[in-house]
Amino acid sequence: MPDIWTPTYLPLTPALKVFVTNLAWQSQGHIKPLHQHLALRLVIEGGFPPDEISPHPPLRVEKLRGKDALVFDASVENEREETILGGLKSKAVDVVVAKPGVGPVVGISVKGSLGAFRNLTNRMEEAIGDATNIHLMYPGLVYCFFHVLKANRASAAGGANDIAIDASGSPVASIQRYHDVLLGLTGRRLIRDEFSRYEAVSLALIDPLAGPFGHVMQTFPAMESVLRAERLFPALLQTYDLRFPYTAPSVSGLVRRFWSPDSPAFRAVGDSAQWLQLCGYEPRVE
Repeated sequence: MPDIWTPTYLPLTPALKVFVTNLAWQSQGHIKPLHQHLALRLVIEGGFPPDEISPHPPLRVEKLRGKDALVFDASVENEREETILGGLKSKAVDVVVAKPGVGPVVGISVKGSLGAFRNLTNRMEEAIGDATNIHLMYPGLVYCFFHVLKANRASAAGGANDIAIDASGSPVASIQRYHDVLLGLTGRRLIRDEFSRYEAVSLALIDPLAGPFGHVMQTFPAMESVLRAERLFPALLQTYDLRFPYTAPSVSGLVRRFWSPDSPAFRAVGDSAQWLQLCGYEPRVE
């Protein structure tokens, strides 16, 4: 890899490592790296201009032989969240894409739980109210919910309520039930669909010990589950395509961008195979 600065949270694994090892949960220090990862990915894989995203990722756009190219730039990064005016109350959403003249078009609500897994029903109530509030004001907004849970085992958990993985290696019953209820909250496709549902939902158990696939446990949710973490972005981008560029092809600002394959940011990491190996996703290039 060339000797050039690249963002720490370009891949998902470093962000999740902070989540399971950082004790600064009251200051959100354990979850903000995940926000930064998602913001970077919305630009690189999603094609959204960095200036339309909050928090602003360490990326800027410059012209390179007449094409839009991405450059890593730490000086433009900030952690500011976008506050969206909902139908019932305003809401600070963790990651937002807002297009000038249109308003917010994509939002990702990120939740992280380090314990107290018997109280997940409270999270469910919050999630339903959150989706309803946002969709009342913006029925077309592609709203996603990403919940990460620390995969505490009995030997390491502080108490019975903090155990996520039982002695057999399976998620405890409360997490299994939470998964099943979340299935009813995902898959909102049309703007006339229920406001209480999200366009995409993902649930992931985060193992403190990284394995060959990083910190995301591969055994739960099951491979066929729509809630698996790797399905979040494909669902998000597909729904955005159907809802905005497809219905308004003449509005250039709604059509997702494609970046120059010669972007300095891409050359800093390497070719397509290196991107996949490091990050697990590929840049959207012309």
